Amino acid sequence: MGLELFKQILKQYWGYDDFRGIQREIIESITAGRDTLGLMPTGGGKSVTFQVPALAVEGTCLVITPLISLMRDQVQRLRQLGVKATAVYSGMARNEIIAALENCILGGYKLLYVSPERLETDLFLRKLAHMRVSFITVDEAHCISQWGYDFRPSYLQIARIRAVVPQAPVLALTATATPFVVEDIQRQLNFAQGNVLRMSFERKNLTYIVRNARDKMQETLRILRGIKGCAIIYTRNRQQTHDIAKLLTDEGISATCYHAGLPQILRDDRQERWQKGEYRVMVATNAFGMGIDKADVRLVLHSEMPDSPEAYFQEAGRAGRDGKPAYAVLIYDRSDCAKLLRRVKETYPEPDYVRDVYEHLCYYLQMAMGDGEGVTREFDLEEFCYRFKYFPVVAHNALLLLSNARYIDYREEDETVSRLRFILTRDSLYRLNDENPTREKVMHTLLRKYSGLFSGFVYIAESAIAHDTGLSPDQVYHTLKALAMLRIIEYIPRKRTSYITFLERRLETEEIALPPHVYKDRREQYERRITAMIEYVTDKGTCHSRFLLNYFGETEAKDCGRCDVCTAGTRKEQEERAIRQSIRRQLERSPLFPNEVDTTGFHKDLFLQVAGTMLTQEEIFLDKEQRFTLRRP
Repeated sequence: MGLELFKQILKQYWGYDDFRGIQREIIESITAGRDTLGLMPTGGGKSVTFQVPALAVEGTCLVITPLISLMRDQVQRLRQLGVKATAVYSGMARNEIIAALENCILGGYKLLYVSPERLETDLFLRKLAHMRVSFITVDEAHCISQWGYDFRPSYLQIARIRAVVPQAPVLALTATATPFVVEDIQRQLNFAQGNVLRMSFERKNLTYIVRNARDKMQETLRILRGIKGCAIIYTRNRQQTHDIAKLLTDEGISATCYHAGLPQILRDDRQERWQKGEYRVMVATNAFGMGIDKADVRLVLHSEMPDSPEAYFQEAGRAGRDGKPAYAVLIYDRSDCAKLLRRVKETYPEPDYVRDVYEHLCYYLQMAMGDGEGVTREFDLEEFCYRFKYFPVVAHNALLLLSNARYIDYREEDETVSRLRFILTRDSLYRLNDENPTREKVMHTLLRKYSGLFSGFVYIAESAIAHDTGLSPDQVYHTLKALAMLRIIEYIPRKRTSYITFLERRLETEEIALPPHVYKDRREQYERRITAMIEYVTDKGTCHSRFLLNYFGETEAKDCGRCDVCTAGTRKEQEERAIRQSIRRQLERSPLFPNEVDTTGFHKDLFLQVAGTMLTQEEIFLDKEQRFTLRRP
């Protein structure tokens, strides 16, 4: 096995003649059986580093990734390329999960994508023991570090599965890791020995810009009119995604919005239409982003400050993945820094508050004292907060702290599958005279595509119905809702449901303790990230690209020469030269009193500063009458 085989696979399936960056080095390292950590920027081609070797070696590559939508998209794309891949995630029926795992045992798939939560189930561990696993890929590997910006406790289970398949090396990949997190990732994944392959995070085609604006919306419009092409606008508030998208549409800029509160079918439809170019701008919360397969994004604009350089770097990096010039713009106003600092208390509420949430959670889920270990219940955060008068953001973060402390397992919004059944009998349906052609088309497709609809609920896929009918997924969704309103069908759209599992019996409130690695240490880390983010927007003397690269440990980084900090220096130098030339031209004609020197077109303070420098350097001098006079050679 060697480089020629890897290049042959790359050409056959992806059409590329050769690898780029450190892709080849990572592939050679993992296929040699070495635990490997690959640090690559967003758009650096991470997927090639595990998909190519997965096809080159015997067995199934286990890919652990946090986003269900990402694994579905990658599996679909791989299958279109002729690669045998499958995925197992929450929301799938048990028989579907078993079938996928059994096929992996039989060697039917080269790649198996799983969410980290799957690793904790006995079913998965039992099946895994019988698989021939070639190697384990951990995507978004920074999620395993408690010092990382996006720590997920479920990632800690990865070390457990290494004991089940000890012969399988680990390939960890991330685009955002500070030097401390790099070391922690290797420690948490039980690397046999340190092995880090680095690619500079520098994006030479990406220009970073920071704007301080009183009217963010007007500034946004100016930027969109100045930078052509596809764009993403990030904001933290779900309602703002709707408001900004509507304002842009009213201004003649095609836009749509995306956030976790929308039905999945609408999110899928809007993302697909944006990727096809039907919308120019996607206005979104940070729920939108990971796994976006759109290389020609020319602009990523943040209308609010993210709470860490890691989050900003990853989101901004979704611009210009085609290598052509692109822009990452952050707009802030005077209040944003104060808002960011307030997030510390929201993200890490006081321990007494966390204990209070735990007690009310037990009441809400009707958990008796001493009971509950291993019990899983559906959980509605909105209803919980309404009943006990909590602010949702703070209560959500309190639950995460309880989860990190391993009192509960708080799984946010696992996705279910849509279900449907006919209320009318088959005879009544045939007698129905519905003159709406769209509803007729959808009903005929349902009857042709699915069996058992009259005897009980059947799992359906709106995207498949859309494909067969020629309608958009959005049209299918609203048609099914209309049929449900007419009492023709009962329709339960797929939804995102949160679950809470009690990891131990219900405790007395005063027994709940948050150890330093869960609360104090991580709060201090969070404060440091927020401080760094505030420094990023307020530091007018450091190149934005160099600031970010230094943060990630690239201490030898150079100025980019393109960001507003770099070009501000250039503009000042240009204006200083122009002022110097103007003074010399005026004094060549005759000496002038200071108030006679023409400063039109220049900033007066800078003009006086340059004149003072010329005096100091003796390019000009004051004569006996105190007039500026040009010194002759």
